[in-house]
Amino acid sequence: MSKPSFGLNAPQSAAVAYLDGPCLVLAGAGSGKTRVITQKIAHLIEDRGYDPRTIAALTFTNKAALEMQERIAKLLKQPKQAKQLTVSTFHSLGVKILRQEAHGVGLKDRFSIMDSDDCGSLVQDLAITTDKQIVRRIQTDISLWKNGLVDPAVALQHAKDEDEAQSARIYASYVATLSAYQAVDFDDLIRLPVELFRNNEPIRDKWQRRLRYLLMDEYQDTNTCQYELVKLLVTGINKKPMFTAVGDDDQAIYAWRGASVENLKTLQTDFPDLEVIKLEQNYRSTTRILQAANAVIGNNPKLFDKSLWSEHGMGEPINVLGMANDDQEADQVAMMISADHFQRKNKWSDYAILYRGNHQARVIEQALRKERIPYTISGGQSFFDKAEIKDIISYLRLLANTDDDPAFIRAVTTPRRGVGQSTLETLGTFSGQWQCSLFEAVFKGGIEGLLADKQLRPLRDFCNFINHLESRASRPGPSGSGDNAAQVLDDLLEAINYESFLYDMFDERAAQSKWQNVMEFVNWLKERGRGGKDRDGEEKNVLELTQMVALMSMLEGQDEDPDAVRMSTLHASKGLEYPHVFLVGVEEGILPHKGDPDAPAETIAARVQEERRLMYVGITRAQRTLQITWCKKRKRAGEQVHCDPSRFIKEMALDAGTAPPQESEVITPRERLARMKELLATPRPTPQP
Repeated sequence: MSKPSFGLNAPQSAAVAYLDGPCLVLAGAGSGKTRVITQKIAHLIEDRGYDPRTIAALTFTNKAALEMQERIAKLLKQPKQAKQLTVSTFHSLGVKILRQEAHGVGLKDRFSIMDSDDCGSLVQDLAITTDKQIVRRIQTDISLWKNGLVDPAVALQHAKDEDEAQSARIYASYVATLSAYQAVDFDDLIRLPVELFRNNEPIRDKWQRRLRYLLMDEYQDTNTCQYELVKLLVTGINKKPMFTAVGDDDQAIYAWRGASVENLKTLQTDFPDLEVIKLEQNYRSTTRILQAANAVIGNNPKLFDKSLWSEHGMGEPINVLGMANDDQEADQVAMMISADHFQRKNKWSDYAILYRGNHQARVIEQALRKERIPYTISGGQSFFDKAEIKDIISYLRLLANTDDDPAFIRAVTTPRRGVGQSTLETLGTFSGQWQCSLFEAVFKGGIEGLLADKQLRPLRDFCNFINHLESRASRPGPSGSGDNAAQVLDDLLEAINYESFLYDMFDERAAQSKWQNVMEFVNWLKERGRGGKDRDGEEKNVLELTQMVALMSMLEGQDEDPDAVRMSTLHASKGLEYPHVFLVGVEEGILPHKGDPDAPAETIAARVQEERRLMYVGITRAQRTLQITWCKKRKRAGEQVHCDPSRFIKEMALDAGTAPPQESEVITPRERLARMKELLATPRPTPQP
């Protein structure tokens, strides 16, 4: 392999080469942080003799992990070594630890991973409410407590009001119920390994020896629990901390879900010999865009001083447009994209429309449809959230863990097999009395006295079917043996007659679409069961596939990259880049978002600082051009409300003449048609990148 400095600038090269202890790489937007991580892993393997099985690289999405692994493979003399690395999300590492150490946290090997809907149903039952807003509030409270490593007793002790006290009491019951189900939720995938390592030194030591070097991406997005997991893996008696954390305090935008930018500061306290290396050269954006980003973020207090710069030249001016209302804003953006797409001969996917909240999307969608502009929306329904996919997943979850009551209820009633609500209620009461799962209760003595034969028979037929399938689901077996994942999945679909169920329940077009989704999902599972497209990975049995799917469905859906304008919230756009960006709705009350005006001053200041970081993220998504729009009036709750331009527009410190909104800049449909005719009459310009 070439020397680590090859193809890297000086700070990047220093970050790759540094192996004398803990290292923090402050990577500004577009500064090539992924390249640093991948080159460093290659350097560890090729030049420093590290066994790839002892290196872990952690990030926040499966897509980022997959991209990282593919890039590492291209750098290695033996590309197959990339498969031996642990390149995953924090939560995937947590699953890996729990799979191997389940008994250490009181779980059986086949524990279930509950999705958000199942957890919501559980909270709804415990809270005895159908109010979705209350359920979401309690779920959020519980998640923040788990991520902060706060147990139910402490949460109740420090509850600020009766709402929090209610959440804390339900938290205690929620934890107990999950334990009874032999199930974990998304937050437990980090919390339980932390508890395990805190309480079991031999197991902690085993994993420290297994993972000799850690690399963490997007470190500013870690929460208390994730930071504690990292510390437990890299510190110990006579152990030299060996890790590289890559992050940017200016892009910390997830405080609302428990992330703490303070983790970057705490690193310096916990690791006094921490080497800090700054990456300030931006390879994405023009100088004008970076000057605006630097000017905005300069208004925040800094953990670390840095200023992005670029060699891409000044670039085009940033335009700020003031619109009469949100309808005009949407129409204007759609017309500008249509005209620019025609003039530059760009792809539609070169354009992104970014906004603060999903409620801003509807009017923009309508304008794009009117102009016949193709678009996709980030953060839409995940493939794994479709009802037909969740139906099939419920069977897989039950095969993995017959104590998974939510999966049992969904599977036994889909397709219908004569098991009604009253039967399930009786079974639930009986299982509660005996402290056993619904599945176990079906065969427990005494149930015959509570359920008639016609109620009990379909339950036992269903459970016998699951038991028969489960005996095959735990064995991968060579293809053709009848025990491999593909054959088990085919037999499952045939046995439950799911295709006929869909055509009985829905009209032909909807049923066909749903069945195609099921076949796509099952074929995707089969491919992974065989070890991937190239069959160069390990074969997985149905049980292993089930845990993989449960985790993926909570992290993200299947990724698609059609040639279409990307509509996205600012939060969902992080980590992405586009040649041409439209940042819309940049108004007071939207960006920055209007919070509680009665909150303490320090809370309001912290909120505005996070919103400013969000603005910085939006600006730095743009590679070549950036358009900012705001409205003088916006429709809210059916009424036109007066709006003011965001303070962040002024903070961008744009050149005089470009920042003030100018009505003359608004393009009417007639003007656009005239411009297009003019373009058609002249030679086409050279396409711009």
